[in-house]
Amino acid sequence: MKMLKTVLKWILALLILTVAILYITDTDYLLKAVRTIYLKGHSTAYLDDYKQFDNQTVANGTAQPWPNHTDYNSVSETQTLQKTNSKLGTVAYVIIKNDSIWFENYYDGYSENSKSNSFSMAKSYVSGLMQKAIEQGHIKSLDQPVGDFFPEFSKGTAAKMTVGDLSSMSSGTNWDEAYYSPLSITTRAYFDDDLKKVILGLKVVDEPGQTYKYASGDTQLLAMVIEKATGKKLYNYLSESFWKPLGSEHETLWQVDSEANDLVKAYCCIASNAKDFARYGKLFKDHGRWNGKQVLDSAFVAKSITPRFSDSPQYGYGWWLIQDYNGKDFFMMRGHLGQYVIVQPEDNVIIVRLGHQSLKVDESVNAFTEDIYTYIDEAYEMMTP
Repeated sequence: MKMLKTVLKWILALLILTVAILYITDTDYLLKAVRTIYLKGHSTAYLDDYKQFDNQTVANGTAQPWPNHTDYNSVSETQTLQKTNSKLGTVAYVIIKNDSIWFENYYDGYSENSKSNSFSMAKSYVSGLMQKAIEQGHIKSLDQPVGDFFPEFSKGTAAKMTVGDLSSMSSGTNWDEAYYSPLSITTRAYFDDDLKKVILGLKVVDEPGQTYKYASGDTQLLAMVIEKATGKKLYNYLSESFWKPLGSEHETLWQVDSEANDLVKAYCCIASNAKDFARYGKLFKDHGRWNGKQVLDSAFVAKSITPRFSDSPQYGYGWWLIQDYNGKDFFMMRGHLGQYVIVQPEDNVIIVRLGHQSLKVDESVNAFTEDIYTYIDEAYEMMTP
């Protein structure tokens, strides 16, 4: 018994020392990481992790349900699609054709109304909110310096960084997009209770506006600019700008860093369902119009789905681009673990896939993984008479 008490005392002392070291080295965010992710058996963020964090509600207005296509669910999934969905843990797969639900299926206990984390699909929304702020006169243009809003970026090379650079991932900051390293800034941003402090600590190390480098910190800083310019919380601005006007059927949740600081994790973490996510894809497919009303400037929509840099044809302003695949061009919202809203405007087709895994095996976010092409190929196979 005496030996047991001694061991327990040493364990307790070690725990106290570990916690103290984490606070001294400013890595105490790892305590939240352990509590919310690692102790639950995950090595990275997961679909339902939003339940472990503080969230704010993005309110919906009058619901506009999608109509069902005349051929609704008349075709079964292909064998290849079945295998892929099973292997990668798909929870929702939806094909929208001519603005009607042509096919939908849900898995693993999820339904058409289930919320799940969309991760970086949020970046497409934030880019659109930037344009809304420009249209409403809160931001002058894509060329307005970020330093006008945050003096931390008003000197030297940083003074050249514009809001458009943030939307097109060309800020030149030292952000490191590493999802699985517990000590990366990406991990810190996901778990830190003071996200603003993290972002304002970034340094501009390369010439802004010259080259593309995927960086979640760009979107987070852009969100902070939008909030400062509009005087509105981003979750409320999303509600009034898109979630209500597009007739979303459900309110949604957007994670914040903490209840006290109330800053949305703008680079990620909108929890909603496949058919409400698809509405934003339809808005861009239709050149910014919804039910005959111009919700978003059509010129900006066209700019968003066009590469800014010739050597980075996979990205525009907040949207991923797949060019000349089987003779077709696609644009898409894309999130960690394989959250996709894929749009082919000429065919009037939207494909939504949400799930637990993608085929990504490394931390590079620039290559399109084979599962994306499978979801496209099998949708077209199913739609072929």
